[in-house]
Formats: sequence, C-alpha cells, structure tokens
Amino acid sequence: MRRGPLLIITIATALVFDFLNGFHDAANSIATVVSTRVLSPRLAVAWAAFFNFAAAFLLGTAVAKTIGKGMIRLEDVTQYVVIAGLAGAIAWDLLTWWLGLPTSSSHALIGGYAGAAMTRAALKGGLPTAFDVIIPQGWTKTLVFIVVAPVMGLVIALALSVLGYWLLRNQTPRGVDVWFRKLQLLSAAAYSLGHGGNDAQKTMGIVAGALYTAGYMTSDDMHHDWGRYKWFIILGANAAIAIGTYFGGWRIVHTMGSKITKLKPFGGFCAESAGALTLFGTALAGIPVSTTHTITGAIVGVGAVHRLSAVRWGVARRIVWAWILTIPASAAVAALVFWIIQLLHSEV
Repeated sequence: MRRGPLLIITIATALVFDFLNGFHDAANSIATVVSTRVLSPRLAVAWAAFFNFAAAFLLGTAVAKTIGKGMIRLEDVTQYVVIAGLAGAIAWDLLTWWLGLPTSSSHALIGGYAGAAMTRAALKGGLPTAFDVIIPQGWTKTLVFIVVAPVMGLVIALALSVLGYWLLRNQTPRGVDVWFRKLQLLSAAAYSLGHGGNDAQKTMGIVAGALYTAGYMTSDDMHHDWGRYKWFIILGANAAIAIGTYFGGWRIVHTMGSKITKLKPFGGFCAESAGALTLFGTALAGIPVSTTHTITGAIVGVGAVHRLSAVRWGVARRIVWAWILTIPASAAVAALVFWIIQLLHSEV
C-alpha cells in the first residue's frame, strides 16, 4: 500500500482508539459526580468532555514523548506495527466495556504496541530477538506505576477523607452535602483535566510515531516539539477523547459509581481530588499511568475510611484480575493481527 493512504488509515485508527478511550474511560471522569447526583449523566459527560479537551493547553506532552519514543525502538516500528497495536487495544477495550469492567485503555495501548513490535521482530529475526525492540527504562516506570498509581490514589483519598471528617466534625450532614455538591464540580473538572492530559497524550505519541515512520517527521522533530505537526497531533487527540467522553459508556459508570462502594458528595470530592493530584504529577513527570487504576484506588480509599467492609472486595478483585490481564491480552490480539497482516502483505 502507498505511504499516504496507509498513514491516513493509521492515524484514523489511532483516533478511533482515542475516541474509544474516552468512551470507555468516561466513567473515570464522571462516575462519582453522577453517583452522588450532583449532575445528571448528560451534563456530567459534557462537563468532563470540555475539561478533557482543555487539557491540550495545560499539561504539556511529556507522557506523549514517553509513548512515542521511550518504550519501543523507533527503528522497529512500521505503520503496520502501529495499526496492529491499536487493533489489540481496541479489541480489549470493547470486550471490557461490554463486560462493564473499568480496565486501563492506556495499558491496552502499550500492550498492543509492544505485542505487534515484538511479533515483527520475531518473524524477521527469530523468537530470541523479540525483546530487543523493548526500551527497558520506559517500561520500568510504567510497570511500577501499575501498582503505585492506585496506591497513591488510595492513600491521598484516605488522607483527604480523614482530614475532612476531622475539620467538619461539628457540621451537620446536610450542610456538608450542600457545600460538597458545589465543590465536587471543581474536583470533577480537575480529574477530567488529568484524564485528558494523561490519556490523550498516549495517542499523541502513537500518531507522532506513525508520522515519523512514514517519513513526515525527522528524528529531531520527535525529540523536540513534533515540528509543524505539533498542534495537529495535540488538538486531534484531545478532540477525539473529548468526543468519546461525551458519548461515554454507562455500564462502567455503574460499576465505578455504585458497585465498589457507596459515595456521597464529600466522598466523591475526595476521590476525584486524589485522582486529579496523582494524574497531574504523573503527567508532568512523563509517566503514562492508568487513569482507571488511579480513580479506582481513590474510590477504595474513600470507602475504607469508614470500615474495610464498606468496600465490595468481590467487585474490586474482579477488576484487579482484569488489570493483570490487560497488557498480555491486548499484546496477544495485536500479535495475531500483525501475523495476519504479514501473511497478506510481505512488506511489514
């Protein structure tokens, strides 16, 4: 296939993934504000979508650069690797959306990307060469933060809850609810900024990699600000995730907002604030974390402040198993897609 049409297909697939990321992860941004009845579902998704898009102007591109050039060697990436990697991520996202599981679109993306690149290396140089495409430094911090991000969310949410209960100990429950219904609008906006700033950047990195492998960007562009394509990449990715958020998936909202633990406006504020603080820090540090893992940890932290039995551990355990399977499952699907492409087209 000629370079131009193939690039268009690659970028279109990346933006479809970004849309599905917003669709799949809409629950992360709005589950708490919907479950506490601060906003109706329609208003909540519009609120979240707006701040997802606003992140394009506020949180930089450090995460995008980690994904684009810090996890897989660029010389081992082709347009077909990107397409197969995105296919693996999209398949896993659709499956877990159907099952109502709040898994990580981010980890599905990096799993698919790695699975396709490793399969290409193995088909060309033999199985022992598969791991040569991996850049260990980029993967180390990502894998470490699979555990660290939800723990950070949990600890910060727990600390905010304990501090809040102490400061508000002489207030009436009704008065607390009135105040935190208003404050939760701010915490939901902050979390949506973090979501857009972290998750949309991952697709930016993939699109930048596709432009590089197609010869439209130089190595110097990749290491700096993507040259003349900078705002095309940034605005395209943030627009796609914002639109996906607006059409978000209510199956996962139900799991996040009511099945893990029951939330009130104060608890929703603490969970969203803890998630936002974690995502701001990791986005600025260039660490691609899971927004799903982060907010789930924060919701568990809010539930645990009352008593451990307030958390429905059966649901939480099912979610954790889905987390564990995300990277290998999406990698396996991407590997299969790449193998099929290789059978149909030798120049891969």
